[in-house]
Amino acid sequence: MANVSLQDVKALRERLGTGMVDTKNALVEADGDIEKAVEILRLKGAKGNAKRADRSTSEGLVAAVESATAVTLIELACETDFVAKNERFIALGEKVLQAVADSGAETVDAALAAGFEGKTVAELIDDDAAIIGEKVELRQVARIAGEKFAVYLHKTNQDLPAQIGVVVSYTGDDADTARSIAQHISFAAPIYLDKDEVPEAEVENERRIVEEISRNEGKPEAALPKIVEGRLGAFFKQVALLEQDYARDNKLSVKKVLADAGLTVTGFARFKVGA
Repeated sequence: MANVSLQDVKALRERLGTGMVDTKNALVEADGDIEKAVEILRLKGAKGNAKRADRSTSEGLVAAVESATAVTLIELACETDFVAKNERFIALGEKVLQAVADSGAETVDAALAAGFEGKTVAELIDDDAAIIGEKVELRQVARIAGEKFAVYLHKTNQDLPAQIGVVVSYTGDDADTARSIAQHISFAAPIYLDKDEVPEAEVENERRIVEEISRNEGKPEAALPKIVEGRLGAFFKQVALLEQDYARDNKLSVKKVLADAGLTVTGFARFKVGA
């Protein structure tokens, strides 16, 4: 049996993000040869990928990269915060992000099919998941095209990579206000840019619900239309960016802040790990 030092185990574990026991056993099996141990861990992990398919991935990172005409935003997910802050996982995120951006992919399926150094992104993720020993998946991809961009990446825990990512495309010259809008989006989590973008079926369903709630509260029938429209206004403030109260000053709407700054938001995306 090879004489495996704790220093070797620690070094390999930090390099791969693998468990203590699995790392030590692989080094023993490899007679202390680190590169052979990496291969053993990879082969063992590949067999476990299928077994991990049904596991949940509530940790991970968001990352973004900007080109001249677009910003690509991804969410790469894993199972534990231990892996999320591991250097190998973070490096994997950088590789996946660059491959997706270079391909121009706008969907997860297209992103997984993108190439990177002779492999697809899907193969790249599977290979690293085999070594890491956890389920790893590319959960979300967005490509926001535009003239100018504000990118905001927020850490909810300083020990972890960014957990919330926002990209805003805009026209205008006030970069500071554009960034503040990106920060607002990270907090307020709008789904649509404008209330006119909310699908009619979603609006009608909300209208039906608030009308039923109002009736159950005993509101006068004659007053129902006004009450329902008021409550629909509150709904639009939840889901539509331009209708929301500005996070830095709730006496102002986002629409007003943008108008005062001479900005027009042309698109946005917001990802939150595990959401």
